[in-house]
Amino acid sequence: MITDTTDETIRYTADVVLFAAGHVLLIERGWDPFKNRWALPGGHVNTGESSLDASARELEEESGITVPTADLRQVGAFDAPDRDPRGRYVSVAYTATLPALVEPTAGDDATAARWWPLDALPDLAFDHAEIVAAAASR
Repeated sequence: MITDTTDETIRYTADVVLFAAGHVLLIERGWDPFKNRWALPGGHVNTGESSLDASARELEEESGITVPTADLRQVGAFDAPDRDPRGRYVSVAYTATLPALVEPTAGDDATAARWWPLDALPDLAFDHAEIVAAAASR
């Protein structure tokens, strides 16, 4: 039973785990938290937008790569209370696999975008290593 009646603001986000040829697409964050660290493409779900639509939009904005929403599959919801130092964030993650590597172009709040071999990932921001592992296990 929950006894704490403190109001908590919960923010809604979407992330994308895009695979191709044994690699995963990551973006370098342009601002805090985790400025200059690698992360999955993703961001806030806008008013009136589904997490599925937000995931496709954020992927395109941050990497220049377009994946139709019909090709995205939900990995799950990630909602650990401490997953983001800014406060409570709940993210729905999606995955897709491209037949070949496509050259990304960083945009929006990403300072870089590149493909990383799955067996040589950098230290990822937030809980994104957990999200990549969950998507890879599917």
